Amino acid sequence: MAVEKVVGKYSDSVREVVLGATPDQGGTRSHTITIGGDSALPFLHFEGEVKNRPVIAIEVLDHEPEWNDALAEHYRDVWGDPTQWAQKAVEEFGADLICLTLDGADPDGLNRSPEECAEVVKKVLEAVEVPLIVKGSGDFDKDNEVMPVVAEAGAGENLLLGTAEEENYKTLTAACMVHKHSIIALSPIDINICKQLNILINEMNMPLDRIVIDPSVGALGYGIEYVYSIMERIRLGTLQSDKMLAMPVICNVGYEAWRAKEAFAPESEFPGWGDQVSRGILWEAMTASTLLQAGAHLLVMRHPEAIRMLREQIDELMVSNEF
Repeated sequence: MAVEKVVGKYSDSVREVVLGATPDQGGTRSHTITIGGDSALPFLHFEGEVKNRPVIAIEVLDHEPEWNDALAEHYRDVWGDPTQWAQKAVEEFGADLICLTLDGADPDGLNRSPEECAEVVKKVLEAVEVPLIVKGSGDFDKDNEVMPVVAEAGAGENLLLGTAEEENYKTLTAACMVHKHSIIALSPIDINICKQLNILINEMNMPLDRIVIDPSVGALGYGIEYVYSIMERIRLGTLQSDKMLAMPVICNVGYEAWRAKEAFAPESEFPGWGDQVSRGILWEAMTASTLLQAGAHLLVMRHPEAIRMLREQIDELMVSNEF
């Protein structure tokens, strides 16, 4: 008996967002990167178009982090200088973008001034030619001081700036609009808050094609099933023409994966878990793989080997399949 092919039919697609600006566009990047554009569920080529390949950003901090030896082995020689760190991420590890986190601005840490943070951003922009993501420290009050200065320092570069949250989005949105950057809208794994935040940002006249969704992902073993379901609902809402969910998705994979106990705990404490280095790499790679197939367009990662594994998977998934 013949089996009827059941293929999903959708009425809309994920909105495309362009990151970076070349010299003829007013910036200094060697190229731009476009994310989004899908008109099907993730990698179901037979149902629609997977228009733009998912991309990988490597995380760079503006000061020396307290990372374990599995990561320190690759970054210890450069993590005292974010410009050298960014160069290594691009030249040796093939980062599509750099995600610069201005953690040094944290008032409970180094408490760097807005001007110091802006200078770091300018130096990283001079050091590499790929598009740049810049995120604040996470302290609302300090980020409201820092990010407008950073936005002005990077004017013309079409940075992806973060993060805007429901309780703290107006200052960053205004800065992005004035200096023509894109924005990360962060919501706490809640599709209703996600949609509402996009509406609020858009009501300030921020174009929808300059908003990227961060759904606050978790790592493997830490609520990733729920994260997957929320990301899947975002994509289904998009394909059913919900304009306020139709933005590309960024996932902060490295941060979430490497703070999981299973990734950083030494083998001496849990001998049954096996080698810590291999375990940590696989924890990041599997977290990234899950989020990729849930609909991530931009994944921020740390370990070079996990990045290599994910890049191979993207290569395979981007090959058109038939049903």
